[in-house]
Amino acid sequence: MIATIQAWFQQLYETTGFNFTVFYDPYDWDRYVAGLRMTLLLGISTILASLVIGAVGALLQSGPSRVLRALVNGFVVVFRNTPPLVQIFFFYFGLGTLLPDIRTADGLRAPILNNVQWAIISLSLFAGAFNVEIFRSGIEAVPRTTVEAAEALGYTRFKAYRYVVLPLALRVCLPALNNNLINLLKTTTLAYAIAVPETLYAVKQIWSESQNVLEMMLVLLATYAVLVGVLVWIMHRWERALRIPGYGR
Repeated sequence: MIATIQAWFQQLYETTGFNFTVFYDPYDWDRYVAGLRMTLLLGISTILASLVIGAVGALLQSGPSRVLRALVNGFVVVFRNTPPLVQIFFFYFGLGTLLPDIRTADGLRAPILNNVQWAIISLSLFAGAFNVEIFRSGIEAVPRTTVEAAEALGYTRFKAYRYVVLPLALRVCLPALNNNLINLLKTTTLAYAIAVPETLYAVKQIWSESQNVLEMMLVLLATYAVLVGVLVWIMHRWERALRIPGYGR
């Protein structure tokens, strides 16, 4: 089956000139798959981390401490009002140079955090700042009487937030959360700027060597259309699974 597909794309190139090397050249295919794996790593890691940042930030933002509220508000303002590419450069080229190096097993010096880790941190904080506001809007939609009822049953503030407020708030803010996570998946392409070998980086290497820009751009567009489509499907399934008839509508 694989050999048939490879032969078809090679014949397509010979007859029409459309050079989809990624589908018949094992070397290009391996590079493309490696880039796709890196995109999935970035996407899954940053989505999970940004959800945690959003939930924790919203809890602190609605808490009694003025200092913590001010810190969270400052975090939201900074990361919402600056471009994500600038943030990636700030972390990688700015903070990265301030951290001490470590010695590897072969005696060489290497930074504590590599470009992939800096990309995950930067993109997680960027999306997390938006998630804080999204979760906050959901929390404010939960009736105060519901929180008072939970406290009357003996729940601490944290347990009331975890078991009562957050599950209800999540149902309210899921549509906005879906949009933010979808945008985050597409924003992972910015990691290309610090040489993270994700899909865009791999495809760029392929078309630079094979001179098939149009073909690889079509592959790149199709790849992200599929990835975003799968994420949308998962989020809609999640939304339907959490739906409570008459609540949040």
